[in-house]
Amino acid sequence: MSEPLYTVAELRALEHSAQAELAPGVLMQRAGAAAAVIVARSLPEKRAQVRVVCGPGNNGGDGYVCALELAQRGVGVKCVALGAAASEDSRAAFARWAAAGGATMTELPAAGDCDAVIDAMFGIGTARPLAGAHLAAAQWMNRQRAPVFAIDVPSGLDADRGCWVGGVAGVRASTTVTFIGAKPGLFTGDGCDAAGTVAIEPIGVAPGRCAGVLLGPADFAALLVRRSRNTHKGTYGSVVVVGGNVGMVGAPLLAARAALRLGAGRVYVDCIGAPQMRLDPLQPELMFRPLAGLAGVTSCVVGCGLGDDAVARAALAEALAAPYPLVIDADALNLLAADDSLARSCAAREAATVLTPHPLEAARLLQSDATAVQADRIAHALEVARRFNAVTVLKGAGSVIAGADGRYAINPTGSAALATAGTGDVLAGMIGALLGQCRDPRQAVHAAVWLHGDAADESGADIGLVATDLAPSAARRLATLRALQS
Repeated sequence: MSEPLYTVAELRALEHSAQAELAPGVLMQRAGAAAAVIVARSLPEKRAQVRVVCGPGNNGGDGYVCALELAQRGVGVKCVALGAAASEDSRAAFARWAAAGGATMTELPAAGDCDAVIDAMFGIGTARPLAGAHLAAAQWMNRQRAPVFAIDVPSGLDADRGCWVGGVAGVRASTTVTFIGAKPGLFTGDGCDAAGTVAIEPIGVAPGRCAGVLLGPADFAALLVRRSRNTHKGTYGSVVVVGGNVGMVGAPLLAARAALRLGAGRVYVDCIGAPQMRLDPLQPELMFRPLAGLAGVTSCVVGCGLGDDAVARAALAEALAAPYPLVIDADALNLLAADDSLARSCAAREAATVLTPHPLEAARLLQSDATAVQADRIAHALEVARRFNAVTVLKGAGSVIAGADGRYAINPTGSAALATAGTGDVLAGMIGALLGQCRDPRQAVHAAVWLHGDAADESGADIGLVATDLAPSAARRLATLRALQS
């Protein structure tokens, strides 16, 4: 089952509905208790010491509840109060903590005096950049050698957008214990590094409607069915990769090889800058033909090493006019951004279209800048999808897959090991292959993006991976997932 992603507004509505049927403070009690269970699992068996940094709002109240629950388990707990409790529920939580003899400080203790630190300053309530005592507390937590647990959302992080509020870096947690449901900001942009491992605690609140999901295999179930034996290469699509201007033939070869690995029945390459190419010695299964002379194509990938000259523009125009699913990547995206007629042709297509921009390419498509795109990755991915009538993959930490219908997914797989040349070409080829094997274009894109990131995760390192490593690993994982379903 897909994991829903809730915006702050959606969460507030769910909380309000639940609180109408519960006694005051019940949700806070549940949240603090759930966090305490997770923190307790990480602590040494004897004489554990925990410091809880509490803000004035309900997140601070969650912290006082968590502190009391840990103390009742025999943990040595001290709270640091950054301002008096300001809400009715948080005041009640603090009163229970104080009545039980809980120790509360108003100054940050010395570093290194505890086994765990809990961030309970703001959570989803962060509205302004961290400053003053709160910024100092965040920096103090980040200096600790002990694990840092964030309650609900690391303080300073925008729960909806995954960026630091006001550009001021806040708490970087080892683990984030988040309540009711997952928040999109925990899984994209700065949130990928800020949140650490994310534990989702429903705390008894029924799920509600939302536009986003956290991507997983359930979101490409149609591709997890094992192939029937009574099939042939024509069953699994014919992909053509168009690109490879002068000096850039490596890019379409990477895409085409990946398409073969991900199960395409046939793969053709149209190298517009090297028409003399007739063989890839490392992948002799590939066929080299011009797009114009091909029949029976089921999907096309255009843009890998395409260039920006008149020949490149003509190749993109031809691909846009084709009646089959189309993946537009790399140089082709920049041509779209620079040419209104090409952009209109893209938006008018009836067959499925997939755009795969990185933040700078997305900025060009929207006449914006990469900083603005990174400050709200989901909104910009959705706008590209709407403007070009295309499923859009905004690449980066926590890639966002957006549809023109306003629905989106965030991919949790992948690592910094993907920050190397050619990995985007491989992704484009994987998408092209799966588009030819799946009737649902969005599931094809979901599968390719998730498997591409998972292949990087399999390496277990943040360097040392090269683009050619990805597709074989992704194919193995897809085969494993299919075996598990049988």
